Amino acid sequence: MSPVVAYSLQLAPRVLRGLFRSTYSQLAMAKPCILATRLGAPGAIYKCYAPCIEKHFTIIPTEEFTQNRQTLSDSIQAVFVWGGALVVDRDLLQSLPNLKVVVNGGVGVDHLDIPLINSFGVKVCNTPHVVDNATADIGMGLMLASARKILDGHNYSVCHDSDDLPESSMGSDVSGATLGIIGMGRIGYKVAKRASAFDMKILYHNRNRRPEEEERAVGATYCAKMEDLLKSCDFVMVVVNLSPQTHKLIGAKELALMKPTATLVNISRGLVVDQEALVDALQRKAIGAAALDVTYPEPLPRGHPLLSFPNVIVLPHMGTHSRETTGVMVERMITNALAALRGDTPPNEVKV
Repeated sequence: MSPVVAYSLQLAPRVLRGLFRSTYSQLAMAKPCILATRLGAPGAIYKCYAPCIEKHFTIIPTEEFTQNRQTLSDSIQAVFVWGGALVVDRDLLQSLPNLKVVVNGGVGVDHLDIPLINSFGVKVCNTPHVVDNATADIGMGLMLASARKILDGHNYSVCHDSDDLPESSMGSDVSGATLGIIGMGRIGYKVAKRASAFDMKILYHNRNRRPEEEERAVGATYCAKMEDLLKSCDFVMVVVNLSPQTHKLIGAKELALMKPTATLVNISRGLVVDQEALVDALQRKAIGAAALDVTYPEPLPRGHPLLSFPNVIVLPHMGTHSRETTGVMVERMITNALAALRGDTPPNEVKV
């Protein structure tokens, strides 16, 4: 090998690194850089939303950042968190000197250490309100699917051995039944509005009672004690935020208070319900059924006991999983990030 060729080979990596730095420097000058899990990767924002984000930002995927941390650290001004694929910890924060905001897609921010992030002078934002209708819709969908055994009917249609529906396929009416809503915030109230259209009797338990005019609008009755609600309802829907106070809020004691024919619907967070206690209650037929959009972990591993019950529906956290809602969430993430980078107060800053 000639000395010239050998020198060229030695020089090549440095040239490539220089080109890489130059390319990203040019991009950073044109648009602010954000760190995000590669779009389309498992647990990341879908690729179809890339044009919307790239209109305003240069996206630096986490893999490229890991491989070229020294080169890219100064360029990143925002982090987009979607699901749990990207962990914002002290190590990451220390490596991003120009970071101004961490934007979470969705309402729940229990996976973010907000005091730690704020201690670096970085704001935290989420996308509230956007998810309210979609989450309320999935709650009603789960309740209806469980009560009327819609999945049983579909499975019968796919692989029936006779023309007669089995007695076990008979469901229960939702209209006229009693729904208990634990957590009457924005989403809980939207659930109540939908349930009132089904002529359901609505009870609710909340830290604070709603104004009487709001109760009358949906025909809801306040229960100061959650125990009173649990004893009285045909369906119990949990719609609370996850916090130390709501961690395993529904456990063995609460499940024992429910009617043996009642259905538990959880559209909040998996850890709000004690899953071991729920499995035990279902095995003992202490409650009638369960319909869950959220679990821990998500999705449940194959062979998990909750997946073995014919009277249990389990979804992999699909409450906000619609084209329209996801699109609005991404747009709201962009709005929050742009505001923070301008030095303005983001419309959805989360403060502790």
